Amino acid sequence: MKSARSASLKAMPRGIWVLGFVSLLMDVSSELIHSLLPMFMVVTLGASALEVGWIEGIAEATALIVKVFSGALSDYLGRRKGLAVFGYALAALTKPLFALAPTLGVVFTARVLDRIGKGVRGAPRDALIADLTPAEIRGAAFGLRQALDAAGAMLGPLLAVVFMLLWADHFRAVFWVAVIPGVASAALLYFGLREPPSAHHARRTNPIRRANLRRLDAAYWWVVGIGALFTLARFSEAFLVLRAQQSGMAIALVPLALVAMNLAFSLSAYPFGRLSDHLSHGALLALGLGVLIAADVLLATGSHWTVIVLGIFVWGVHLGITQGLLAAMVAQAAPADLRGTAFGFFNLVSGIAMLLASVMAGLLWDRLGAPVTFYAAAGLCVAALGALAAHHGWRRRVRA
Repeated sequence: MKSARSASLKAMPRGIWVLGFVSLLMDVSSELIHSLLPMFMVVTLGASALEVGWIEGIAEATALIVKVFSGALSDYLGRRKGLAVFGYALAALTKPLFALAPTLGVVFTARVLDRIGKGVRGAPRDALIADLTPAEIRGAAFGLRQALDAAGAMLGPLLAVVFMLLWADHFRAVFWVAVIPGVASAALLYFGLREPPSAHHARRTNPIRRANLRRLDAAYWWVVGIGALFTLARFSEAFLVLRAQQSGMAIALVPLALVAMNLAFSLSAYPFGRLSDHLSHGALLALGLGVLIAADVLLATGSHWTVIVLGIFVWGVHLGITQGLLAAMVAQAAPADLRGTAFGFFNLVSGIAMLLASVMAGLLWDRLGAPVTFYAAAGLCVAALGALAAHHGWRRRVRA
């Protein structure tokens, strides 16, 4: 098993490693801020949980919706790297706004601009991974990129804890540090990755015209639908930060909760990505939902910080099981020349689901409390399991 894993990593194209470390650096930058931002909004700027839900929901939905247009544009141009570089650079340039923000409105503006950058880079980057990687190791490639991304998302909160302790809970000083890895991320992508030549030399056409969209068949749209259900069941991670704060953790130590989540995500993403190249996708999706239900129950019932952190760790295992898998499923279901568009529409639908999930989480949190919020998420997981079972039964009847 160890030698097979080593062989798989050696077979991984150099560009996948570059994209992975680009993601790692940007996540260090982003999580230095995002692991503290919900508390900054509530403690320093006086925001409510509902306002946090709106800001997070709109910001994340913006990122996912923008991916439609950037993905389609990358298909039209036949080039993806330039859009990805622009997206990473825009995200890096928004970091000083968080440090300077005097009001919730400025935080909202910075958050949306940051997520626009994420949206611009996301679909072209994912399509680029599929372009660079042979089909037989594509799940492993997406898993590796997710693992390095999660490693950065783990390092960011760790650094946030260190700097908050050194600088006596000075949020703005920590936000300034985030500028450095953000700029390094964009520079690494620009200088370190050579994009492969486009394999499609036909005359350029609009990727989202009706004739092209018809090539995205029922198998693709099923992946889109199940991805949306997963997003509804898993609202913004800002609420994990607030739940950790509720458990009595000191403000400077709250980012450790996200360290736990991203440690689990980083350790599980590559192994489960490799498994997705060989095992039933439906079975792995069902496992991911079962793990998320367990996380929701721990987060709903726990009162001590150790139980809450355990729930957040289990939440991270769910991400490791499902996120690379869903990306590989999109790449598998879409024509090669429409991959950017396919990732874009997948994220458009998921973006709408993220907005709904985060706003509803904020409403439930303010009116009924945190436990009800996580019980509701577990109920949506059960609904998603039902959809998976129904789809499996339908496919068996079709084969018969």
